[in-house]
Amino acid sequence: MDAFNSDTPPAAIEPAPRPPRVWKFWGTALWGLLIFLAMFLGQLAVVIYTVLLQGGPLSVTGITQVVANGLTISLSVIAGLPMVLLVLWVAIRPTRIPFADYLGLHGTSWKNVVISVIALGVLVGVWDAVSRAVGREVTPGFMGDVLKSAQADGALWLLVLAFAVAAPVWEELFARGWLYRGWSESFLGPYGAIALSSLVWTLMHLQYDWFFLCEVLSIGLLFGFLRYFTGSTWLTILLHGLNNLAATIQTWWMTGS
Repeated sequence: MDAFNSDTPPAAIEPAPRPPRVWKFWGTALWGLLIFLAMFLGQLAVVIYTVLLQGGPLSVTGITQVVANGLTISLSVIAGLPMVLLVLWVAIRPTRIPFADYLGLHGTSWKNVVISVIALGVLVGVWDAVSRAVGREVTPGFMGDVLKSAQADGALWLLVLAFAVAAPVWEELFARGWLYRGWSESFLGPYGAIALSSLVWTLMHLQYDWFFLCEVLSIGLLFGFLRYFTGSTWLTILLHGLNNLAATIQTWWMTGS
């Protein structure tokens, strides 16, 4: 029998699936801008809603007064998290890489956790010692006002949730997850990605003065190196949360709240 005259048609050749791809420098930067914008809009929506709820003027003055409130700050920080997650999901889906894999959401050993906590403690301790040596505040002054405001509104627990959970999650997913992943596989390489993502993360904290910005940059560099050597963004989320929790407790203790 001639195989070429078979009544059974040959099976259609299916095209090979597209291989996974990582967004490189510009793709990561542009999507990063959209992620940050989504976070900002989520936070701004809470602020505007609060202004309107209180019957205040929808102006720069009205918004400034509301932003200084601990309850509003807590709610706005928490509101930024789902916005960041949403845009990250949209950005990662075309890469055909699982969400957790793309962002480095993997565990690490207890040894790495212990060493990392000690390293962070030493770094923060050095900055605190320098602050005291030069006669500066160990914690930013505005943090005390925010904490007192939240406590007056019965929202201290919400402030802790915002600063020690929500903010560390979306900031680390953005900086050590999204930015580091794409930039480390571009012409920057891992060390360039660590430096640039740490700088971007520092610029997100312009509410601080130059001294605290230097401390934030050093912490960002530490987090970046830990992300590189352990491959775990969960580790940097944990460290970020512990650092913010310790700072909140320290501020509460020093202000006598």
